[in-house]
Amino acid sequence: MATIYKFEDLQVWKDARDLAKQLKQLIDLNNDFKRDYKFSSQLRASSGSIMDNIAEGFERNGNMEFRQFLSIAKGSAGETKSQIYRALDYNYFKPEDTKDMIVLLENISKQLNNLIKYLNKKDFKGTKYQ
Repeated sequence: MATIYKFEDLQVWKDARDLAKQLKQLIDLNNDFKRDYKFSSQLRASSGSIMDNIAEGFERNGNMEFRQFLSIAKGSAGETKSQIYRALDYNYFKPEDTKDMIVLLENISKQLNNLIKYLNKKDFKGTKYQ
């Protein structure tokens, strides 16, 4: 694994950022979904939580806390995926609009799981991860 000095260098954070942006754009295209404010707000929040928890955990300067926040981010990825299926069931989204996002979420979840496993094998101090 390459040396990482800032969370913005983590591919999983970049992917989570892209996902949050894609979901916001898709929500903004659907007036019915925008009017369902509580649900659309919840979906925006859960998708943003993935990237935010990765960043917060990285900045905590400790391996244990980083792993904890990665685990929370992984949970938020599952929540976001479930909410996308609910939006499909409510006809807010079309399957073709969400197919790539579901694949991206599965990839994010795998990356988070692999990073957690990697960190479990290491004893890090500080924010320099190699």
